[in-house]
Amino acid sequence: MPRGYKVAALAVIAVAALHSSARGQSLAFSLFERYVEPLRVQTGIPGLSAAIVQDGQIVWEAGFGLADIESNTRARPDTPYNIADLTETFTTLMLAQCAERGLVQAEDPIRKWVPLAADPPATLRQVLSHTSGPTTLFRHDPARFVLLTHVVESCAGTTYKQALAQSILDRTAMSDSSPGREIAAPIAADGDPAFDAISFDKYAAVLQRLATPYKVDKSRGRTTRSELPAPSVDAATGLIASVRDLAKYDAALDIIVRPATLAETWTNVVVNGTAQPTTMGWFSQTYEGQRVIWQFGVVPEAYSSLILKVPARRLTLILLANSDGLTAPFSLQEGDVTASLFARTFLRLFF
Repeated sequence: MPRGYKVAALAVIAVAALHSSARGQSLAFSLFERYVEPLRVQTGIPGLSAAIVQDGQIVWEAGFGLADIESNTRARPDTPYNIADLTETFTTLMLAQCAERGLVQAEDPIRKWVPLAADPPATLRQVLSHTSGPTTLFRHDPARFVLLTHVVESCAGTTYKQALAQSILDRTAMSDSSPGREIAAPIAADGDPAFDAISFDKYAAVLQRLATPYKVDKSRGRTTRSELPAPSVDAATGLIASVRDLAKYDAALDIIVRPATLAETWTNVVVNGTAQPTTMGWFSQTYEGQRVIWQFGVVPEAYSSLILKVPARRLTLILLANSDGLTAPFSLQEGDVTASLFARTFLRLFF
């Protein structure tokens, strides 16, 4: 284990006995903030934004490092980032809305909506839970998840980005967000087919503040600006948002869909009698006897993200970064959030 990670691991152990009383929780916020900065440095992240949500309200938020190195622009809670695979959770909610209207079912074959989908055959539930491979066991496969873009569009009767804006972004007043980086300018006085002039101006303003993505070569101590990833948004990736906006989203999950529907999306998929680490659009596991719902995102050499929820405590951690250092070093695609030192530190402090 690298020396820096050993230091972080010792910090985790040192706070393991902290109790979550009101006073202890206040101390936990302070300690978490104290440990995030060295973790950011150790993982080579130029800029990191963070928020903790309790009972639907932001109880702590902060920015660390730089959203843009060249202009010396600090990372802030309202800094927008590409949230990468966290977009999958938005897709899940939009399909859950469709299911509540009786337009789709979790057991629908994907080929009902995408006739040319490659073998093996799979249901929407299997694609949503990354269990649609040859063995139907969990295998993280964002490329397969992209097929759900067409399902959302068929259900909504509009483009994916329009559906995303109308059903979630506008509804939850996510003012630091944009449905991707590719927002066409209006072509006529009455607006373009996707967004009107007001929406275009709003999204353009958000994109001007987008955190610059960086590639970090820790062995050489070199950080270089990355080429921006493809500008499109789809069911698997591409949504632009800030941690402050994701906190609004988190607080509205059981309003966007019914609580019973949300509970179903958080149910682990079972294959041959064995529970897989995924639900529909999320991961789920147990930590210290309590259920943890989470999802990570990564755009290699550009962006990374993490959302971690403890439903029984109505507690959520949200992290966004402008390099892949937040999640890539920890192999979160294997399905264990405690592999992340950021997540482990948070869990040890608040349990």
